Amino acid sequence: MISDNYKLQFITHSNELYSYADSARIALEGGCRWVQFRMKDADAALLEETAISVQQMCKEHGATFIIDDDVLLAKKLMADGVHLGKNDTPIDEARRILGDGYIIGGTVNTYEDIEHAVQTAMPDYFGCGPFRFTSTKKNLAPILGYEGYRCIIEKMRDGNIDIPLVAIGGICNDDITGLLQCGVDGIALSGSVLRAANPIEEMKSIINNVLLFNNNKF
Repeated sequence: MISDNYKLQFITHSNELYSYADSARIALEGGCRWVQFRMKDADAALLEETAISVQQMCKEHGATFIIDDDVLLAKKLMADGVHLGKNDTPIDEARRILGDGYIIGGTVNTYEDIEHAVQTAMPDYFGCGPFRFTSTKKNLAPILGYEGYRCIIEKMRDGNIDIPLVAIGGICNDDITGLLQCGVDGIALSGSVLRAANPIEEMKSIINNVLLFNNNKF
């Protein structure tokens, strides 16, 4: 059972102002308590070195530390878990390698992807997207928009699939309420935080939006 930290996820990113480690620090200082360490195209030594740095920051903030794609690195560093893309290590194989003590998330784009995943393995959550175009992801899957999420969530309910669904892909602060109204369980974002004039304050504002929506549901 994963903690409620998954409801707001930050995926590490870099730009001309901030490194991957900087981005994790910004998210954590802004109050995010789930960091997915994603650092594409880095050599193995730099990847591991940066992962260790980000993991330490997560420990200091009591945050969940997830490694993108790399099952063996997640096991080596004893991360909290791993997030797997559709072309990465299959979820069932990752579970055999890591055991039940690790969180495993899987990327999906359609309800058919979800059906296939639950037939072969049982991930702890799905990262579903993209919501809109995003430059942080290569080989982008078809854009979902609000209607795409509503359709997928309706089919999940009809199919009695209750694995948490986290929206991802080009999401900005202004999108959060609409996405949560569609029924997604969580939000994952990246570049929009770093592009803000004050990224730490932007993260705080995003968290407030999520909390406000959840409080208003009751």
